[in-house]
Amino acid sequence: MLLYVLREDADYLQPTVTVDRGFLHVEARYNYESRETGSAWLGVNFSFGETLKLGLTPMVGGVFGQMNGIATGLTITLNWGPLALWDQSEYVFDLADSSKDYFYVWGELSVSVPEWLRMGLVLQRTRVFHTSSAVQAGPLIGVSIWKLAATAYLFSPGQDDQFVVVALAGAF
Repeated sequence: MLLYVLREDADYLQPTVTVDRGFLHVEARYNYESRETGSAWLGVNFSFGETLKLGLTPMVGGVFGQMNGIATGLTITLNWGPLALWDQSEYVFDLADSSKDYFYVWGELSVSVPEWLRMGLVLQRTRVFHTSSAVQAGPLIGVSIWKLAATAYLFSPGQDDQFVVVALAGAF
């Protein structure tokens, strides 16, 4: 679950639930593609390597609510020791107005030393709210205990439209 804390706009929650069972990936989101909009996704998990681990999850989804459309997505993970790259990208095709089609991305590059502490950089491009730049970036810091993780992200630090995102996640 993500909490967006915005200066010039209303704060909002962005819950996401994922279920992975072998190759099968199922995902449900709210407020991800647009406010008051849900999406449902189906994908396939692929994993390669032992020391350098690559994960790929191509997905297709339906978007419904304030925006209605079809989306294709890809999640990429790359792990090598304490270094991690995580990227989730999607292209949304708006069924009502093709001028509202867009490409969304959230990417993280981080290092975990010690294992329970994660620090790095984050980048996102979204249309759920507007800022002065199309792409926002900044630092991230997170902690994990057992199967729970909390991460704080500071986007556009030092700018008038800087904002914070707080993530809480659990794996079961």
